[in-house]
Amino acid sequence: MPETTRIMIVDDSSVTCEILARILRNEIKNSEVYTCKNAVEALKLLSEKKFSLITTALLLDDMDGLALSRRIRNSKLHSYTPIIVVSGDADSRLLREGFDAGVTDYFDKSNGYKAFGTFIQSFIQRNSRLAGHILFVEDSRTAAVVTRKILEKHGLKVTHTDSAEDALDLLKHQSEDPDVPHKFDMVITDFYLIGSMTGGDLLHAIRVGFHYSQQELPVLVMTGNDENQVDVFHSGGNDFVTKPIVEEVLLARVRALLLIQHQFNALKQQAEAMHWIASTDSLTGVRSKRYLIDNGQAYIQSDAHQPVWAAIIDIDHFKNINDTLGHITGDHVLAEMGNKLNLMFPDDMVVRFGGEEFCILVAKASVESMLEKAEKLRSEIETLQPAGVDISISIGLASTEDHPNEDLTRFISLADKALYHAKENGRNQVSIYTEDGSQTSPWQN
Repeated sequence: MPETTRIMIVDDSSVTCEILARILRNEIKNSEVYTCKNAVEALKLLSEKKFSLITTALLLDDMDGLALSRRIRNSKLHSYTPIIVVSGDADSRLLREGFDAGVTDYFDKSNGYKAFGTFIQSFIQRNSRLAGHILFVEDSRTAAVVTRKILEKHGLKVTHTDSAEDALDLLKHQSEDPDVPHKFDMVITDFYLIGSMTGGDLLHAIRVGFHYSQQELPVLVMTGNDENQVDVFHSGGNDFVTKPIVEEVLLARVRALLLIQHQFNALKQQAEAMHWIASTDSLTGVRSKRYLIDNGQAYIQSDAHQPVWAAIIDIDHFKNINDTLGHITGDHVLAEMGNKLNLMFPDDMVVRFGGEEFCILVAKASVESMLEKAEKLRSEIETLQPAGVDISISIGLASTEDHPNEDLTRFISLADKALYHAKENGRNQVSIYTEDGSQTSPWQN
């Protein structure tokens, strides 16, 4: 998800605070806007939360706006946070003392509130704070301390190691554990390192061994030799900086590479969202039959899921609903049915099987718990009245414990046989297909 932009507005006018906050919430996506009526309130909140941007009036009831700016600059948490003074009467003092007080920019309130939103939006785009986790490989203690201080000063999380071998161990752990927190967004490495592996070897391992593309994991190389620039690019580096490090140059390179990586992540998330849409039934919100076909076989064969149950659910006499109340009402019934199934089986594979039929693959359920849950579902649907319509369902069950080594098609067909048994015996009931064939659930009232 995109990073939240947390903004503080300090102004002794509650009306001004409310107007400015409303504008920023409308204009800036993924923003959290906090308002404070005085400096004391602002400083207390600033000690508790990290903000991306602070705006303050020039004149406050309890403290001068420039004095507040100085207090903020002296704090460890917000020493580099942008501060914008919002005032309709900028005087020579602001122009003369504002920079020394740590003011980043000034907005003339006489330009109007609407212009304020545009101004802040543009400011954030120009001065977006660096954000990311850097794997930093440097064997010089002095260079490591200086460079790390620069990176952390500008908001970056840094993990430092002095050898390529240690860096590879960290990357291996990240690649093997998809749920590892704080994954690396980029690598910064010296080209020449102590140990048997050089920075060039590390680059080769990142590109060939771990198959990270230059967009997925950018690498910035630090070198003291201009002559090996070609080697840097041949090894898979995105860019390089020469030693001694110049802060502005380093940050410009890092910002550019992090932008590439963040764009890669955004496109990846978009692709995953599109895949989710394609594999979800738009009416009911459950998975599509296509998703079941593509993933069901692996699901029922997974050792981690055993035993797996297949449940086939059919809405009784659904055709009568469409014929007498109309297809729109029928669609409302299906939508509420899908929502109910997602709520009751949040960790299982819920699928619209076709028409008014649904299929659920349930992992790691005992006979007792599955029969109890199926009966609970049947009972609650009977009282649900989706779209004001009285409905009931019939459910057929089958388990991999009774029927091991069946493929997906056969396994689901066994649950379907149990469903047919439930419908043949009066509907609104649960049946199970065991080794001995179909039988009514012992939980049936």
